[in-house]
Amino acid sequence: PFVLVVVDEVAGGEMSVSHLMAGGHRRIGYVAGPLGVGAFPDRLAGGRRALGDGASAELVVIETPRADIAAGRDAASRVLGLSAAERPTALFCGNDLIALGVLQTLFAAGVAVPGEMAIVGYGDMDLAAGAAVPLTSIRQPAARLGRAAADLVIEESGPLAAQHAHRDVVFKPELVARASSLAVRSPGS
Repeated sequence: PFVLVVVDEVAGGEMSVSHLMAGGHRRIGYVAGPLGVGAFPDRLAGGRRALGDGASAELVVIETPRADIAAGRDAASRVLGLSAAERPTALFCGNDLIALGVLQTLFAAGVAVPGEMAIVGYGDMDLAAGAAVPLTSIRQPAARLGRAAADLVIEESGPLAAQHAHRDVVFKPELVARASSLAVRSPGS
């Protein structure tokens, strides 16, 4: 059997949508990368799980052919082309690169983030905290993932390998809330 060290991507999607719903958003867009690739479908499943049965919110899926900044720009242009009734008030993005592209397009169009559109990314890249509007993101415990994977490989291939019991390690991600998704408070509130 293979060694498996992963992040619970479903939990990350659920955290993202739950965070946006807690901020009062009821029409949320998921700007995914290609849904047949990687963790994007799991993150979508988590977003749907956050809605639960009979949820008062809606998740609109906006699939992109790539998972880069240009794809985020294109997706934001598509969102801006929707009527006010169809347009989400918040976007959960499949990764931080997509989110940064979304942020660029919204900024260029004069859309206030988070006042008119909240954004959550995924991955918590260094660029996320340093964006023009610091980006809320789902942080994956990269150092812990690497350490656990190395420990398991050593255990399974070292001198005591015959006594090693195979196990999978699943880490829970963490939501890092920043300005891009925090409710804008009016003076005196």
